[in-house]
Amino acid sequence: MSLQASSQSIGMQKCTDEETFYMHCRAAYLTVFRSSLASITSKHQLCRVLQQAGRNPSQATLNKHWTPRTTKLNFDDFCEIVKNERPTEAHELMRAFRKMDINGDGCISHSELHIVLTSRGEKMAAKEVDAIFSLADTNKDGKLDYAEFCRLLESTAEQCQIAALERLEADAKLKRQNFGNELDSPPKSLASTAVTVPQPPHKTEPDITLKKDSRPSSRPSSARSRRSSLSNAITMAASSTKSIKLAEPTSIQDWHHTCMKGSFFLEEDGGITSLQYRLTVPQTATVYLTIRPLNLSQRLEKPSSWMSVDTAVFVVSGKDTKEDSTLVCFTESRDKEKCCWKGELSAGSYCLLPFTTGCRLRKRTRKSVSKPVTLVNRTDTGELDLTRDFRGALSDIFEVIDLDGNGLLSLEEYNFFELRTSGENCDEEAWAVCKENFDTRKNQLSRQGFMELNLMEASERGGDPTDLWVTLEAMGYNRNLEMVEACPFLIDVYCEEGQCTLQPVSLESGHRILNTALQRSITARSEVKTLRGQENVLVYTYRGEHRISTVIGNKTNQKVTVHVNNEQSKNCSSSRGMSVFAVEVPARTKMVCQHVLPINEHQEWTYSCVESIIPCQ
Repeated sequence: MSLQASSQSIGMQKCTDEETFYMHCRAAYLTVFRSSLASITSKHQLCRVLQQAGRNPSQATLNKHWTPRTTKLNFDDFCEIVKNERPTEAHELMRAFRKMDINGDGCISHSELHIVLTSRGEKMAAKEVDAIFSLADTNKDGKLDYAEFCRLLESTAEQCQIAALERLEADAKLKRQNFGNELDSPPKSLASTAVTVPQPPHKTEPDITLKKDSRPSSRPSSARSRRSSLSNAITMAASSTKSIKLAEPTSIQDWHHTCMKGSFFLEEDGGITSLQYRLTVPQTATVYLTIRPLNLSQRLEKPSSWMSVDTAVFVVSGKDTKEDSTLVCFTESRDKEKCCWKGELSAGSYCLLPFTTGCRLRKRTRKSVSKPVTLVNRTDTGELDLTRDFRGALSDIFEVIDLDGNGLLSLEEYNFFELRTSGENCDEEAWAVCKENFDTRKNQLSRQGFMELNLMEASERGGDPTDLWVTLEAMGYNRNLEMVEACPFLIDVYCEEGQCTLQPVSLESGHRILNTALQRSITARSEVKTLRGQENVLVYTYRGEHRISTVIGNKTNQKVTVHVNNEQSKNCSSSRGMSVFAVEVPARTKMVCQHVLPINEHQEWTYSCVESIIPCQ
């Protein structure tokens, strides 16, 4: 029986090709792991699970996907690898074997196979060749009938997939519990197919008193009915039809102004890193605070690709611990690309925490580049020089790390760059050497000096661009010199009375205070409902001007696993990067479940979500 016929026989005849692909991926994954929430933690595991998916990865393939910096891969990463690494076809194997078949009799001797496999390509050990030949030489005549061998390989791979699919379908409990870090079906209206890695779950916060909301719930007719479930449907208007709730103050030009640049950086695990800032307000004053993506494009008709990334700032007072911190406000209103807040701040010091949901700044499928952009070349006199493209990228990087926008890099600004790209600090002695050798003004490094510094690094390595690429990739660039894993931003603070000061203080990923502030901003302004039959599991749904965010609160004394289904949503992008997933919430804690934004802001969008409890084993 063919694989397609088997799939039909177990109730999958209505699946599309893409749905079938994800089903096969999940089936393969669950032959190696108990849950698709589990991560691949070694190259050996990656090899095993790829083999279960009908792939035969070479060491070069494994090294491409499991680099020295890789610590784990999740189910979504696995699906992308399977998608990009097509299985070896039988006719390709036949072609390879025919090249070894010297006399053309359809068979290969042990010695012929031994010579090829131990001397070409990824060389195998003699014992490995003997093991392969022993398995393939079924009649023990010392020859390998490679046509039969190819049919055997193809049949074995097909039978493995059939068995995995049948196991997945037969075990209803296994199927119900293992939809976690994957698409139960491919997203029809959520994130784009280029998105591969979701943002990791947010940290949890100990439970505090939760208030119930008496507003009735709505249930879409297409939602699956579950014993302990909750459905929620919200329709949001297109941004073009919304009125601006917070306009810029008319006398803003008379207010005291300070600003600071920064950038969101996407990490290997999908987390997002950003600078944090310290705002000092000398006296009680009315403050107008904004954040927006920073456009680095010189062409008005083609703005930077990250201009659609959502941005916000949370303002927190208190000490640098989540227990002592207090959420003061956050930029909730929109004015075109800016996210704004206006209100009164008392005299004191505040922590400003930039935030993006991750709906539009995500890991994307890395397209293979046959020839990366050239960074360094030689002049007519044989001297090394930076190429025009590389100078353009360095100029943009300079613009991003010039935090105060004065056209120069202070030691503090340069050190944020160093920490980001190398993890090290430049001390005063090294900075003095830098000032002696490169163009500086007012004891700060100029844009030209920054170029000279990078040219010196290239020259020290004889033009080898390896370290230059490490720097570029840390700053969010791909091998086409496109900034695809970063979003520069600009924070403006206007103070009606007195001069506020704004200073960068740290480079953080998943800042615990930001997680706490985010949760509290949602729970304080949201509709809260309980899951049917589970009074101690609550879902908070925050509806802002341009986003919807949810928090799950668990008041029980044991962890709960919540199944989340967004399949009925329209024109929506989830921060999870998937339409169906699971969230584990520890006992007596709250956890941010997801953020949702429209894919097209100029069209109406509908958030439709069903949350349900997965029974414990």
